[in-house]
Amino acid sequence: MDTQAAAAWLRGNGPAPDGSFAWLHFNLANAVTERWLRDHLGEAEAFFDALHEGSRSTRIEYAHEALIAVVNDVHYQFDFEPSQIATQWLWVDQRTLLSARLQPLRSIDRLREAVKGGETFESPTALLTHLLRDQADVLVQIVRSATARVDKIEDSLLADRVHQSRSRLGSLRRVLVRLRRLLAPEPGALFRLLNQPPAWIATRDVQELRHSTEEFSAVLGDMTALQERIKLLQEEVAARVTEETNRSVFVLTMVTVLALPINMIAGLLGMNVGGIPLAEHEHGFWIVVAIIASFTLAAAWWAFRRRED
Repeated sequence: MDTQAAAAWLRGNGPAPDGSFAWLHFNLANAVTERWLRDHLGEAEAFFDALHEGSRSTRIEYAHEALIAVVNDVHYQFDFEPSQIATQWLWVDQRTLLSARLQPLRSIDRLREAVKGGETFESPTALLTHLLRDQADVLVQIVRSATARVDKIEDSLLADRVHQSRSRLGSLRRVLVRLRRLLAPEPGALFRLLNQPPAWIATRDVQELRHSTEEFSAVLGDMTALQERIKLLQEEVAARVTEETNRSVFVLTMVTVLALPINMIAGLLGMNVGGIPLAEHEHGFWIVVAIIASFTLAAAWWAFRRRED
C-alpha cells in the first residue's frame, strides 16, 4: 500500500465492507511523516499530543473513537543500556492500526514476521494484543538475561571480587528500574478500558487484551523479585566493603598506637639541650629500650582489649 492508498484508506469511515483492516507503520525519523499524518488522520489531537509529551510510560487510552497506545520497547540489539529503550505510538480503530516509531524495535519486527509468516488476525485490536504479548515476551527474555547476569555477579561476590560486583549491580538495578517504569502499563487507564470497552471491540478481543495484561503482571512480578534480589546483594556488598574499611582503619590505628611511645621518647631524647637523662649512664641505651618496649606492649594490650570488647 503506497501513500495515496493509505490516505484513501484513512479517509474512510466505519468498518470495511468485507471486514478487512489495514496496518500502517510509519517512521517518525522522516521529517515529513508527522505532517502527513496530521493532514490525513483527521481529529487525533490526543495521538499527536502523546508524540510530544514528556511522560512516555506504557498506557492505552480511549479518545476520538479510537484506542491510543504508548508502548515502550527495547532496540533490536538490547545490551542493558538505558539509552536503548525507545517508544512507539499506536492509533487503533475498527478498521486501522497505525503505528509510529523512531528506532527499530523488537516487538514490531516480531509482529511483522508473524504477518509475513501467514498468521491471521481478525481485527486491529488483535494486532494490538499480539504486539503487547510480543513486548511481554521480550521483557521475559530481558528478565531471564538479567537473572543470568545476577547469578554471575553473585558468583563473583562469593569469590571476593567485591568492587567489580558493586558497580555491575548498581548499573543493572538502574536499568531494571527504568524498564519497569517505562514498560509497565499504567493500570488506571487500562482497567477503565477493560471494564468499559468501546462498542466496536469484540468480546474476544477484550478477553485477549485482559490476558495479555495478566501476562505483563506476571513478568513485572518476576522483575520486582529480581530487583529485591539485587538489593540484597548490594547490601551484602556494602557490608563487605564496610568490613574491609574497618579492618584497614584498625590496622592503621594499631600502627599509630604502637609507634606512639617510640616517637615520643625519641623526640624527647633527641632535643639538643642539657640534662638529658641517662646520657652518661653505662646502660642508658638498654634502659630506654626497655622503657619503650614496656610502653609499646602496654599500648598493644590496651588496643587489642578494646577491639575484643
